[in-house]
This record gives sequence, C-alpha cells and structure tokens, in this order.
Amino acid sequence: MAQVLQQRMSEHILQFAPQFSRRSLAIMPEKLKITLINQMLNLVLAEQVNSGELAFLANKWVGICVDDIDLQFQVSVDTKLRVMPMTKPNVIFSANVPELLLVAAAKEDPDTLFFQRKLRIEGDTELGLEVKNMLLSIELDALPKPIRLTVDKLASMLQTLTQGSDTQ
Repeated sequence: MAQVLQQRMSEHILQFAPQFSRRSLAIMPEKLKITLINQMLNLVLAEQVNSGELAFLANKWVGICVDDIDLQFQVSVDTKLRVMPMTKPNVIFSANVPELLLVAAAKEDPDTLFFQRKLRIEGDTELGLEVKNMLLSIELDALPKPIRLTVDKLASMLQTLTQGSDTQ
C-alpha cells in the first residue's frame, strides 16, 4: 500500500512540477527571465569564462530549449556570458528539465540521452560537441556550494521519484 501511494505521489510530482514551472515562467516578464538566467550562468560558469575556456563561443550563439517548461534562450561569450531571447543560434540543445538536471549533476551521460532522443542537438554539430565536452569537463565540486548542493539534491530526488514511477 505504501509503495503504491509513493508511486502515485511520484507520478503527480513529476507531472505537476513542469506544469507549475511553465505557468510561473509564462507570467514572468521576458526581460526578467533573461536577466536571472544571465546572472545565474555568469555565477556558475565564472571560472570557465575567466580562464578563457569559453572563448570558442565568441561571435557564436548556443540556443537552449527547455521543452517541458517552454523556456528558450541563447548564450554567447565576450568578456562575460551574454544571454538573450532565442533568435538564430548556431546550435540548439533541447531537452526537458529532468534530463538537464541529471546531466548537470553528472548522474546521466549526455550521449546516452542523445541516443535515447531525450537530448536533441540541431545546427552546428561541431560547436555542439565543443559545448557538450566543455560542460562535461566542469566538476560539480567546482561550482559554488549552494548551487552544487541544490543541483545534487534535486537530481537525487528526481532519480528517487523516477524510480518510484518506473516500478509500476
């Protein structure tokens, strides 16, 4: 009985969370979304920007589509990361929140997700591979502690919920 209840709760959470996020983001002004994403990415990737690891993104744009919450933006680099609404990026990465979270926490390999068609890469595939390899080189331990702990806890919770909904 407890297992069935846990399974139903897991299914509801996995279904409800993206819907809630999508609705919340829909009412948020675009400029605020872009500003928050810009600040977060500059915080998370400050070391990579300062060391020049992202120099290959100069004058190129990487599009990010988070399908299940209808979030789209593009990123480039000059002296810092620049985020703007999606226009015409050179390459686009598309996935749902769970897959992106698991990749960020190094709990899932992006190549596996790509071959399962849960992660899509469109456009300049060479640039896409460079971005993927750079992201894989980032150690979770190198991230600021609050971000590292949040990503790790959310990914662990997601794995638990997913396992609970897969047991049916």
